[in-house]
Amino acid sequence: MNEWIVTAPDILGGKPHVRGTRLSVEFLLELLASGGSRAEILEAYPQLTDDGLTAALTYAAKALKNEIVWDVQISA
Repeated sequence: MNEWIVTAPDILGGKPHVRGTRLSVEFLLELLASGGSRAEILEAYPQLTDDGLTAALTYAAKALKNEIVWDVQISA
């Protein structure tokens, strides 16, 4: 884990979040996926820095890097 992304059992149920905020990596990804731009997110959440947002995206990318997806089709 990098210096920006932390976990603590008593904050957001232990979800990875940006240090010094209650903004989880998951929440930030959802904002981006719903069409929010980096600028809009940073404006809406002044406690979040550009470096913190970049760290969240980097953390998510690394977490999925070794993810394996199987396309399984079940015939009846």
